[in-house]
Amino acid sequence: MSVLVTTWYLQQSSAAELRPAAAPGRPVEIARSGVPLPEFSRFLYTAVGGDVRWTDRLAWPYERWASHLGRPGVETWVAYEDGTPAGFVELAAGPEGAVEIVCFGLLPAFRGRGVGGRLLHEGAARAWDLGGRWPGLGPTRRVWLHTCSKDGPYALDNYRRRGFTVYDTVQEREPETANPGPWPGARRP
Repeated sequence: MSVLVTTWYLQQSSAAELRPAAAPGRPVEIARSGVPLPEFSRFLYTAVGGDVRWTDRLAWPYERWASHLGRPGVETWVAYEDGTPAGFVELAAGPEGAVEIVCFGLLPAFRGRGVGGRLLHEGAARAWDLGGRWPGLGPTRRVWLHTCSKDGPYALDNYRRRGFTVYDTVQEREPETANPGPWPGARRP
């Protein structure tokens, strides 16, 4: 059995295109994860993506996580509410001044509370000034990402509200898979 998946590719070509989000109802702190830790990044990936079928990295061994996170220009920014991780954004510098928002999302308990708009704004702003933190990368000329119809129902609208515009749309059939959840056997009540 397969499912038709629509993937939208979005971009900003200037930092001036970035639009702020309304403040969430509760205080949210956003901080860079300064030490690349495969354990922490895998936790974030599975906790955020477990119910929206993020499966690409589930089979990655520790060494691949470490190699990926240790690349120049790869950064993880984490939103915290009351000291609890609420979501994350992962950035990766690419060629010609392009920075990809590789992963972005919230743990299910924090969705629909205004945290996503704030985190996306901060993540995109950090993508625009990424070159200043990584000598040798140069200035950011473009920030891009992709989202798909398997992601949360508000993902595409959030990207558009932050000033991203769609530059390509692709539809393809993918095998239907079950949501992996945050760990084997974990189910929300």
